[in-house]
Amino acid sequence: MHPVKKAYCRVFQVILHIAIPFLPYRRPQVLSSVTDIPGCLEKKRLCNVLIVTDGFLHISGMLEPLKRALAEADIRYTVYDEVTPNPTVLNVELARERYLREGCQALIGFGGGSAIDCAKAVGARIARPKKTIPQMRGILKVMRPIPYLIAIPTTAGTGSETTLATVITDDKTAHKFPVNDFPLIPRAAVLDPEMTRSLPKHMTAATGMDALTHAIEAYIGGSTTSQTRRDALEAARLISENLENAYSDGNDMTARANMLQAAFLAGEAFSKSYVGYCHAVAHSLGGKYHTPHGLANAVLLPYVLEAYGPAAERKCKDVAIAMHLAADATPAPEATKALIREIRRMNAAMGIPAKLPGIREGDIHQLAAYADKEANPLYPVPKLMDAGELEQFYYDVMEEQP
Repeated sequence: MHPVKKAYCRVFQVILHIAIPFLPYRRPQVLSSVTDIPGCLEKKRLCNVLIVTDGFLHISGMLEPLKRALAEADIRYTVYDEVTPNPTVLNVELARERYLREGCQALIGFGGGSAIDCAKAVGARIARPKKTIPQMRGILKVMRPIPYLIAIPTTAGTGSETTLATVITDDKTAHKFPVNDFPLIPRAAVLDPEMTRSLPKHMTAATGMDALTHAIEAYIGGSTTSQTRRDALEAARLISENLENAYSDGNDMTARANMLQAAFLAGEAFSKSYVGYCHAVAHSLGGKYHTPHGLANAVLLPYVLEAYGPAAERKCKDVAIAMHLAADATPAPEATKALIREIRRMNAAMGIPAKLPGIREGDIHQLAAYADKEANPLYPVPKLMDAGELEQFYYDVMEEQP
């Protein structure tokens, strides 16, 4: 990276780090069941909600307990169930139209990160009706309260139930971009492991590794606080002790509950400390090829940690210790290698591939430019890289061309 750009990025990151104690972060109210939701809505005198979800969750019957709880409390609800795996601007606009047409007063995001992100973006559009979602990309572009939002995660990975971020794909350009602002933090989050019981094994694996990526990238960055460091290390520990159990036995509710807690803590950590190049590259792949976000992070993570090299080794050692992979006396380079080996072992044990299909060499230059634009200067990564350097990650995870 050019020295002038590097200096700009670091100054920008230092200013954001100094500002953390003065910014309006907040933690959502944690609920243990969907039956707690009517009480929250009644306290706010809200009696008409839009549930934002996907078609599979709707037809599978997973919404029925929520619907019953709302109906028994005489709370009206409307369901928008067209959210795609990488929610698009069109998804947001259609859901917003439904919200306004039905006279809704609050939002419930029900599903994985895609549904919750879509609900957040709907809230942003309602708060800022004269701004499009692309116009709100980046940080602090919403700046107005959104409707009361409750998040019900059915995966243990994205942490979207506690973050200030939503990630949306532009239908026209296939570019995936984040919108970050404090009003997007949900007011309440339902952490009920029963909501994740039926999660397929491959999604349990990918979303769990997504949470691990959040924890690691939040911890090794240069904008941490004592609280984000504690949350990130605790999340890493919980994931190392529970993810493979949840993967092998979906009915292990202790493992499922611990994974929900890990995802929540990792989400709390990266909301303040941000993520890194793993996420920036993964977002570009999701926008272009619809690569599932957790899968992309899982495959990319070991390559990104290797590329950071000595700049991340001291903090990677702390993560390795939290995951029972190293001891205090272990040299940092050795502990970092153990962490990277463990990530690859976990991926292989849960059927996550070492490479990602569909990446075209001709797209890499543009994809790296998108990743560079997203990450620099916002992400306080251990080692700064420009678009040209980021291109290597796409080659690292690309399947061999025929």
